[in-house]
Amino acid sequence: MSTKRGFTTSILHADRLGKPEHGSLHKPIHTSVTYGHEDVQDLVDIFQNKKSGYAYSRQGNPTVTALEQKVTQMEKGMASIAFSTGMAAISATVMALIKGTDHIVASSFLFGNSRSIFQTFIDMGISIDFVDATDVENVRAALKDNTRMVFVETVANPATQIADLKNIGNLCEEKGIIYVVDNTMTSPYLFNPINVKASLVVNSLTKYIGGHGNALGGAVTNTGLFNWANYPNIFPGFKATVKPEALGMTQIRKKGLRDAGGTLSPEAAHSISVGAETLALRLDRACSNALALAKFFNDHPKVKKVFYPGIESHPQHALAGELFARYGGLMSIELDESLDCLAFLNKLKLVVKSSNLGDTRTLAIPVAQTIFFELGAERRAEMGIPESMIRLSVGIEDLDDLLEDFKTALND
Repeated sequence: MSTKRGFTTSILHADRLGKPEHGSLHKPIHTSVTYGHEDVQDLVDIFQNKKSGYAYSRQGNPTVTALEQKVTQMEKGMASIAFSTGMAAISATVMALIKGTDHIVASSFLFGNSRSIFQTFIDMGISIDFVDATDVENVRAALKDNTRMVFVETVANPATQIADLKNIGNLCEEKGIIYVVDNTMTSPYLFNPINVKASLVVNSLTKYIGGHGNALGGAVTNTGLFNWANYPNIFPGFKATVKPEALGMTQIRKKGLRDAGGTLSPEAAHSISVGAETLALRLDRACSNALALAKFFNDHPKVKKVFYPGIESHPQHALAGELFARYGGLMSIELDESLDCLAFLNKLKLVVKSSNLGDTRTLAIPVAQTIFFELGAERRAEMGIPESMIRLSVGIEDLDDLLEDFKTALND
């Protein structure tokens, strides 16, 4: 009998097969902040990276570890570190691995908060160039002798541009550069960045993996493809006690998680872990709803443009079909000039006006006035974000109910 099981089966039984306490089907919530040891040598060895274990919950907790193992399993990686949010995961990764003399190439279409923290890094002295990552040649042209990292997203939020993921991965492998792929918009159910040679994978666990809008979290996963032994920024003290393949993650956990303190709570870890069990079921429904809505908007005279990889007019439609299992649950629409986007949103009765995404409920937000307001009109235009854009995170409601809500709002 084959032991290879499907995505949902594997995740559903992951905790149980780890044999948690008292036959529990989920890893229990461990709220202890600190951990005692009968032999002080065990405590010493944990601090010196000579053995695994727990000393202080800022950098490790049994409930959080169970979630980390689940994320690693979903991403087909080697190890994961969980954080309090996806932004904490991004910030800690850059802080831990990049020095002020280094250079980063990043997608010019990064989500607003990601773009904001990268601007903060620029203000701190790190050199960062933003390029159109839909073409690998733009990335290649931006590389310098001191380029240490390339950072892209699978699908850009909110205009849904898709990075040239495979070719960028080949380029980073060739040059020995850390390749970070933010997989939040696709999730490990629709795509595994390890397949395009990503070094590290970022997920906002708040979004599709948690999926219910009830817990914040983030994670970074090591795919095992990058040679950390040759990376010049590794803290020398780690090299004596840490295996070469684990150096990068040890540095992120110690210098990024422990020192910066973006710790995921055990309660949130438990909620996200339970939510992850239905990731595939929720995304199948959300993707089906999103494709149907995209086709509806594409044919509606009061919708000027639809931003969704599932429609043939999308510039990367063919690439999305090649890379991803489905086209995702995120889309944006640009309304006709005759409609005011705020007034339109207020006419929606079922759809929730909210800033989150990846929820079970369909959420909508005016982009230029909220999540990308701080960037200013000029930079929004550079990123392909019109002033009347509305971002939609499509949920799992009955499709007919969603269609009726949008039809009424558009025709009212």
